[in-house]
Amino acid sequence: MPEADMQSFVAELEKRGWLKRIKVEVDPILEISEITDRVTKSGGPALLFERVKGSRYPVLINTFGRKERMCLALGCNDFAELADRVKVLIKPEVPTTLMDKLKKLPQLMQLANLPPKVVRRGVCQEVVHTDDADLTTLPVLKCWPHDGDLTWMVNDGPAKDAWRNLLATINAGQPAAANKTPHTPVTGTIPGRYLTLTNVFTKHPVTGDRNIGMYRVQVFGPKLAAMHWHMHHDGARHFRAYRELGKRMPVAVSFGGPSVMPYAATCPLPPGIDECLFAGFLNGGGIELVPCVSQPEIEVPATAEFVVEGYIDPAEEPILEGPFGDHTGFYSLADLFPKFHITAITHRKNPIYITTIVGKPPQEDFWLGKATERIFLPLLQTLIPDVIDYNLPMFGCFHNCAFVKIKKEYPYQARRVMSAIWGAGQMAFTKMIVVVDQHVDVHDEDAVMFQLCANVDPKRDIMMIDGPLDILDHATPHCGVGSKIGIDATKKITGEGPIREWPPEIEMTREVKEQVTRRWREYGL
Repeated sequence: MPEADMQSFVAELEKRGWLKRIKVEVDPILEISEITDRVTKSGGPALLFERVKGSRYPVLINTFGRKERMCLALGCNDFAELADRVKVLIKPEVPTTLMDKLKKLPQLMQLANLPPKVVRRGVCQEVVHTDDADLTTLPVLKCWPHDGDLTWMVNDGPAKDAWRNLLATINAGQPAAANKTPHTPVTGTIPGRYLTLTNVFTKHPVTGDRNIGMYRVQVFGPKLAAMHWHMHHDGARHFRAYRELGKRMPVAVSFGGPSVMPYAATCPLPPGIDECLFAGFLNGGGIELVPCVSQPEIEVPATAEFVVEGYIDPAEEPILEGPFGDHTGFYSLADLFPKFHITAITHRKNPIYITTIVGKPPQEDFWLGKATERIFLPLLQTLIPDVIDYNLPMFGCFHNCAFVKIKKEYPYQARRVMSAIWGAGQMAFTKMIVVVDQHVDVHDEDAVMFQLCANVDPKRDIMMIDGPLDILDHATPHCGVGSKIGIDATKKITGEGPIREWPPEIEMTREVKEQVTRRWREYGL
């Protein structure tokens, strides 16, 4: 079973030898990031920094930096176990006899226990700060040298002349050329420090649908931050709904709670599907939530370590947020995002501050993404039955590349699959798709590249389209919009344009392979 809170999860990590305590003082400005980057890339343990300069709270990081820790957090031995549970959930067998129905009762009773449960009290509110709420008391990290550094963007960054003009306009209090509305210049007291590994809770103002997203939050002062959510995210969709109604938007950011919660916040669920419900599915029982003390419309995990409560006023001018060293391996550039005003900070009596860094892979977010790849394979197969398997390779940083395996049965089937993927939820942001035949292991990246180089005629087998892309993709000609490429690396068949006789791949006979395997020691090799 997954752990009920992060303190229990830390204890289990330590029991298994998967956690290292750092007892010397460390600086949250860049030093923790450099230590963690080295440890993560070497496949090292989770890290608990007990003495963090400028804060009395310990920092937990690299919590999910290996597959076994990610599986432990989700309460499974392998991601395939959860994929099988998802498969049963989305393709239930209809019971036909009384005995079948009786056998289904335990499963149905379990499903009834999955919705979140709202309780009156939780350990996340053992300590409450309202008037004295202060983000600067938290050991918030600055991860990379140019995080929040507008000076760099103006003096040395890309399009520096355009940024100089924009900042001059903003600082003069004049409307920015982009949309003719004034914007607040960045004058934060803590440049470049970000809340990460967040669970950002919002609700739709009309439907009441809950959303949990993992969005970065830049700290500008004790009670001011910037909420970075992409236009495609459900949190941004809720924000637009509040803006249409002219109402303030309550928001809460929690850290920790049940060990499944950080992963649940990253899940690519359809709009309107509550991440807390899916967390209950992963958890094997409903997640306990407690209403916030200053924003009671929002409920948060009762066992969270910290909760930052506040609001966003859609009528208020946005603030320049960024730049930020991102999971793409590049800095995402500064842009305008909503101000997040802090109204309360609550926490346990002895809380742990949970955070992460992102950057050039591998980082621990790779394993959050790999879990999604494996767990959501059955859902992708429901939408696109042609897909046998797929792989989002590490070098693709989630959205840049997908390797897809199909059983080819008719002409242009690979193109049909590419088009379907580009219409499937967050897979729509995939910039490059390579489709291969069923005998190819898509997790063997060299094998995929062999098929691509061997089987592709560029003019015949490559298709390109325009469409939405991840807004963090700096290569697009416009933010969030650009071109995508699909490569058909399957064996070509009649109906797919001019093809010559297709030769078979070289393969030794099974009998000879078995003979050599039996005699291997005889050879003295």
